[in-house]
Amino acid sequence: MATIEARGLRKAYGSTIALDTVDLRVEEGRILGLIGPNGAGKSTALNAILGLTQYQGELKVLGRNPWTERDQLVRDVAFIADVAVLPRWIRVSQALDYVEGIHPHFDRTKAEAFLERTNIKRSSKAGELSKGMLTQLHLALVMAIDAKLLVLDEPTIGLDILYRKQFYDSLLNDYFDRSRTIVVTTHQVEEIQDVLTDFMFINRGRIVLDCSMEEFESRYTEVMVHPDNAAAARALNPIQERKVFGRSIMLFDHADRQQLAALGEVRTPSIADLFVAVIGRESGNAQGAAA
Repeated sequence: MATIEARGLRKAYGSTIALDTVDLRVEEGRILGLIGPNGAGKSTALNAILGLTQYQGELKVLGRNPWTERDQLVRDVAFIADVAVLPRWIRVSQALDYVEGIHPHFDRTKAEAFLERTNIKRSSKAGELSKGMLTQLHLALVMAIDAKLLVLDEPTIGLDILYRKQFYDSLLNDYFDRSRTIVVTTHQVEEIQDVLTDFMFINRGRIVLDCSMEEFESRYTEVMVHPDNAAAARALNPIQERKVFGRSIMLFDHADRQQLAALGEVRTPSIADLFVAVIGRESGNAQGAAA
């Protein structure tokens, strides 16, 4: 069953097209990384999924139209944004009281148990907490909601590496149970590579790559090519070549790994390296078409 399904999803702000006839499908129990440069359409896509903006085309989230059925949908969807949404004056205990009072699926005991593992005091005001502690508080509130879909928009931006690691560890160990679905956008791609089951690259409002981690690991190969084999490697049409310490590193799509192993050191690339290659090629094609 698809948690999210879109066909021909389109959103324009005046002459600016934020989403350009996007088709996507996210199955139940998956962790999707939506990855793209600034202004690519990530936040607009999330806003449409959350019922926060109108759109053209077809979109179903948990079987509902998010724009016309948002009141019902919010019972089963949780969201953490890249900015603090709690008022500075509210105390931690009051935040717990508030969410408990408005959300029928909130388990206060679970939230309290999560906060016990932090240094957050119930009497503290939101304005007194560090950004890392605020993120932990948001996570405690959200993880205590029995939601079927969790949407994360740059959830760890501005956090140090310790808090970022704690965030994703908590997400996997305390929240994800393979029946829930998680959609996350981030610029720190390397930190979520081991968390994801799927990823999509979005650029200029279009999905330019939709890939599962299983496909990624079997499809893409990176080779640190021996200098004597550079010409032979280029003849196999890499999608990207870059120089590191004077050695050529080439990225291949659907190439024979045994054949590549004879040319140099073979490894699976990072999603970040693939992102640079794909988006760079997209940008080059767009410039060529414009010319």
